[in-house]
Amino acid sequence: MAQHNLGTVISFEFVRTVTKLRFWIGTLSVPVIMAVVFGMIFLSNTSTSTAAEAQKNAQFSISYLDASGLITPADAAAFGAVPAASSDAGIRDVQSGTVDAYFEFPAHPETTAVKAYGADRGLFENGKYAAVAQAMLARAVAVKIGSPQLSRLASGSAQVDTVTYQGSEVSGGMNSVIPPMAFLVVFYGLVVLLAGQMLNSTLEEKENRVTEMILTTLRPTTLIAGKVLALFMVGLVQVAVFASPILVGALFYRDAMSIPEFDASQLVFDPLRMTVGLLILVGGFALFTTTLVAIGAVMPTAKEAGNFMGVMIALIFIPFYSVSLVVSEPHSPIVQVFTFFPFSAPVTALLRNAFGSLGIAEAAVVIAILYIGAAMMLRVAVRLFQYGSISYTSKVSIRTALKAGSRHAVAGPAEKHAAEK
Repeated sequence: MAQHNLGTVISFEFVRTVTKLRFWIGTLSVPVIMAVVFGMIFLSNTSTSTAAEAQKNAQFSISYLDASGLITPADAAAFGAVPAASSDAGIRDVQSGTVDAYFEFPAHPETTAVKAYGADRGLFENGKYAAVAQAMLARAVAVKIGSPQLSRLASGSAQVDTVTYQGSEVSGGMNSVIPPMAFLVVFYGLVVLLAGQMLNSTLEEKENRVTEMILTTLRPTTLIAGKVLALFMVGLVQVAVFASPILVGALFYRDAMSIPEFDASQLVFDPLRMTVGLLILVGGFALFTTTLVAIGAVMPTAKEAGNFMGVMIALIFIPFYSVSLVVSEPHSPIVQVFTFFPFSAPVTALLRNAFGSLGIAEAAVVIAILYIGAAMMLRVAVRLFQYGSISYTSKVSIRTALKAGSRHAVAGPAEKHAAEK
């Protein structure tokens, strides 16, 4: 009977949530906004590419002076540049419109800036003056070196492939960080987007004043557990909806969106890291869900509960204030505190797991903290909801509710069942 009731609660909560217009407005708003942003990026990239090509092929008159001795007449002629009579004359020619640009190359361009003067053509197009001045100097240096190969090496464009080892095995590098890091992205998305739903899962019945009727047919434990499991299912729906535009863009519009080429076959899926990441994700989500459900059971209205929701959301962003420390010094005291404090543990542990600094023993402790914490918060949420089901206008006293719950716990089975009803 209890199992049947649990299934009924899960089905009811899930269907009630996914059939609401505001749920789909909130859920679909993310991919719609992403589609709009992608469209704007596409149009921007198209116009920028066209403008850059036009700028590259644009012809404008140039005069120059070279104190370095690097620019030969042949180098200057390649850009259509002619010598200026003097620095002042070159600037006056630009001001009068006789030439479009005047370049002044110093005696030591490696330490002194090249001066480029040009007619104002707008912020974007004005960049062509510096680009052409640099191109003239680079061509002159390449000619001096006399070898295209040495010129490329001198410019620092040599490619370096780095291979690192963990013992005798080649480590995955960033390719092994990306897959477990996906769990952190999913965790943030679920908690941030479902936080309001977590609070309202218990508040809605209280505000509608139907909790007494519900508790006459359902045990509080079954009701709260069903709500939590339904939220997990709703989270899966939202993950699928949010991931769809990203997958479509990556698969079919990679070139249009200027998404860098990425070979997914190079990703390294470490079974241990992926398993630990999944367990932390589920445990962290369960802890935050049960905590917010408990807060909803305490508060009489959603407005009052919203203040506490802000605190809970802030807790998952605190580790990012020390993200460089989490990556570079994972065993520092502050990182250890963030790793084992229940409400900062999911983010910190997922970061450390992705970067390979979370040991097996530490991972086991974190997972235990999260799951035990979630179980305890579920029990607390049940007690608070049971005690506060008829408190419509004031906050429930947590101490009083838990004391009442402990009295019920030591009562006999019949009394306990009657009390829960």
